[in-house]
Amino acid sequence: MRHGKRGRKLGRTASHRRATMNNMATSLFVHGRIRTTKPKAKELRGVAERLITFAKRGDLHARRQVLRRIRNKVVVAKLFDEIAPTFVDRQGGYTRILSLGFRRGDATEVCLIELVGSELRSEFADTGSSGGAAAAAPVAEASDDGPTVEETPETASSDAAEDEGPEAQATEDDGQSEADASSDSETAEEDKKT
Repeated sequence: MRHGKRGRKLGRTASHRRATMNNMATSLFVHGRIRTTKPKAKELRGVAERLITFAKRGDLHARRQVLRRIRNKVVVAKLFDEIAPTFVDRQGGYTRILSLGFRRGDATEVCLIELVGSELRSEFADTGSSGGAAAAAPVAEASDDGPTVEETPETASSDAAEDEGPEAQATEDDGQSEADASSDSETAEEDKKT
């Protein structure tokens, strides 16, 4: 019996399991969210939340404790300078696990583990490891008159087309078809001359 043996073995030796958790925690802090299996995500949650608690302390000893697990100094600086200050008022629960269903190949339950509030952070907008989920929605900015949405060139052109209505779109399409027809007639006349 495994009395007092907490944690999941994950089919690895102790050193391999520790290295896996260290690498996954590093990826979580870099990208803000990662996609993994449910048992790994549940194990990662404890590791990541402990590291964020150290980062909230912010002293030298806490930084050295975090550097034992995360060897990348750039990621540690990001954790201490950018991520930890957003959790000052929170007493725990820095991560969230969202179930994504079952993986097609082996029917293992897959989930998304992400930092709480990462959907509002601009530094994670372009770097989601879950495909386009992180970059799918524009980032909202808070202002005095309420939240506004950043406008990208794609959304600006689609918004302009929606504002003009179907009549304006029809005239634009007619203008394009007329231009195409005139260029086709010009090429036909040139072909007749030769």
